[in-house]
Amino acid sequence: MTGFAAARGEGNGIRWQWEIKTVNGRGLDIRCRLAPGYESLEPEVRARVGRRIARGSCHMTLQVRGDQAETTLQLNEQALDQVLAAIDRLAGRIDAPPPRIENILAIKGVLEPREPDETEEVAAARTEDLLDGLERALAELDRSRRAEGGRLAAVIADQLQRIEDLVVEARDCPARTPDAIRSRLAEQVRRLMDTGAELSEERLHQEAALIATRADIQEELDRLFGHIEAARGLLEESAPVGRRLDFLSQELNREANTLCAKANDAALSAIGLNLKAVIDQMREQVQNVE
Repeated sequence: MTGFAAARGEGNGIRWQWEIKTVNGRGLDIRCRLAPGYESLEPEVRARVGRRIARGSCHMTLQVRGDQAETTLQLNEQALDQVLAAIDRLAGRIDAPPPRIENILAIKGVLEPREPDETEEVAAARTEDLLDGLERALAELDRSRRAEGGRLAAVIADQLQRIEDLVVEARDCPARTPDAIRSRLAEQVRRLMDTGAELSEERLHQEAALIATRADIQEELDRLFGHIEAARGLLEESAPVGRRLDFLSQELNREANTLCAKANDAALSAIGLNLKAVIDQMREQVQNVE
């Protein structure tokens, strides 16, 4: 499911911000982009995200800035010597005035920011602050995703109702009445006799029974009703159900295909096609469910 959350704070000499974005995905894919110097947090970050999210693509970023009041600038003597040596070598080859001191100091690496020395206690407190901020962001993300899950559940519940209505319509279709079946069997047997085939009465009875068996969709209807009930049960669960809903939607589609293949009446075929269309819509929505 999609979602976004952020958390920010400051303390122990830094200002920080977490951002978490999730999008739909069949499996769980966690991608972290942590601020330089904080890469060691990645295993713990992944573990905490994995306890909250079971499915989807999760993109995480951690931005950290040092406290400017505590950060000082340090002259990199080695880099400065290299720059001055290069200026001396170019002096006899290029007719140009010497560079100004502020231009030299602006060269990357000549002046470097230096963070104040810190104790292990400060470093541990900083890590704890960052992980607490991550938990706040994950809690906000969880609320966002649950809200979307509630909306998706309502949509899927409505689609399940439409699917059930169509299955009931197929069950009660006039084409499935004994008289209608008998009439179609008689017509098919007549066509079989018109081919000139010499069939005994016993063989005709066998052929009629085979035709009737092939046209019977009661098993498909029973399984469709069972899958609908199972899907409704999953919508009531609080645990991740996306994969199981995906499986059930595939099974619903399989039974709808069989129903369409067995249908030997235009009205029943139309119901089957409408059923497949609604199931396809449900399958698309299920892909968004964790």
